[in-house]
Amino acid sequence: MDLTIENILLVGSLLLFISIVVGKTSYKFGVPTLILFLAIGMLAGSDGIGGIVFDDPKLAQFIGIVSLNFILFSGGLDTNWNAVKPILREGLVLSTLGVLLTALSLGTFVWFVTDFTIYESMLLGSIVSSTDAAAVFSILRSKNLALKSNLRPTLELESGSNDPMAYVLTLAFLTLVIHQDQSIVSIIPMFLKQMILGGLAGFAFGKLSKITINNIKLGFEGLYPVLVISLMFITFSATDFVGGNGFLAIYICAVYLGNQDLIHKSTILKMFDGMAWLMQIVLFLTLGLLVFPSQIIPYMGIGLLISLFLIIVARPVGVFLSLMFFKMKLRRRVYISWVGLRGAVPIVFATYPLLAGIDKAHIIFNIVFFISVTSVLIQGTTLSIFSKWLNVALPEEVKPITGSDRYILNLPKSEMEEISVAPDSFAVGKRIIDLHFPQSAFIVMIKRDTKFVRPGGSTVIEANDILVVLLDNEDSLNEVNEVLAKSSVV
Repeated sequence: MDLTIENILLVGSLLLFISIVVGKTSYKFGVPTLILFLAIGMLAGSDGIGGIVFDDPKLAQFIGIVSLNFILFSGGLDTNWNAVKPILREGLVLSTLGVLLTALSLGTFVWFVTDFTIYESMLLGSIVSSTDAAAVFSILRSKNLALKSNLRPTLELESGSNDPMAYVLTLAFLTLVIHQDQSIVSIIPMFLKQMILGGLAGFAFGKLSKITINNIKLGFEGLYPVLVISLMFITFSATDFVGGNGFLAIYICAVYLGNQDLIHKSTILKMFDGMAWLMQIVLFLTLGLLVFPSQIIPYMGIGLLISLFLIIVARPVGVFLSLMFFKMKLRRRVYISWVGLRGAVPIVFATYPLLAGIDKAHIIFNIVFFISVTSVLIQGTTLSIFSKWLNVALPEEVKPITGSDRYILNLPKSEMEEISVAPDSFAVGKRIIDLHFPQSAFIVMIKRDTKFVRPGGSTVIEANDILVVLLDNEDSLNEVNEVLAKSSVV
């Protein structure tokens, strides 16, 4: 069946509905939802029962880039800086040096076992060198895994920040495959430009976005998530336009915003959480439609060999060598090595050789697709088992609640207090968003003279206001009083 304007919405919505329903029950059988989304796309494709003809790598790449914007931005918003800060160096080394070592070791292996040239081999190694943010975020959160010793922040920081490195390596070795007269030294300036501009732009756009969100008066709460989406795409496209790495920029921008006080932050986080799931489904369905299973079968043998080498050798080499100067228990290093999930990102990156028209582009795409599927099947289904074997999982009853969880889940508070704002209080004349209230407390109502005011981030506190505050405990009350300064409890 050919996709037309008339039937694309029907087909798309049916596939989306099937994916959600099937994904809802998939974990009863221990199957990651991402694999099911891929499988549904493949079944609906030209080689499957749906017979949908979709062979447009350019459109698939566009959908992939848009989807990755949402997935990385959502992951960045959910990154707790206080949790990440202690393991920042480890995470950054894993996402740069670890990715490089994985790409080089796997590329060398591919060069030995195939008829690929050295640059073609390194290109394949680069494409699958990073852990996939969509796969890691999805599986860790859907399985609700709580891990010891900052393991989860390490894994999420690595997966969210290592795609830019893999992207740069992919572009670099693709350039060398196309222009074989160039040397590796010639790609170093491009690498430095991508990473430096990407990092600077991400931080700059993060600060600019915070100012914009907190100072623009839109009037409608529902417009703020739309505003953030526009800022996200501006960050990505503007950074890419000047030669920086857009993926790195939006991740840094999102991490910055996620740890700031924003107007209607709860609404923004909820929307991006839902959009990240939607984009994961759309991305995996699209890539499932793009692939032709009949073309993968001839490469299953070599694909399995490369995949096993990646899982058992290349990934551990990258992890152990990059972390060799850090103090870390062996079982933590082993678990980080095992959570080297490959998912949609390598498949999206594999469309770049297709569009460039290099000789072995289709072979690379099919091998990468097989590697991603086997990685999610083998590693994704065993994360919980390995966490127990290696004794790195926390018991169910002591799983921590993150700051983002508080926003998204609207967790109930155990106490309520009425706090009067003294005329000489620090808070008088300031917006709620500028008070930097602790995350463990929410202002649910303001009593002002004989009126009741519904608070929002832009609401200005006046003298003698009585704030009705929901709190976690007495410590939260002390934090609120410190913020308000000189205020007194009624």
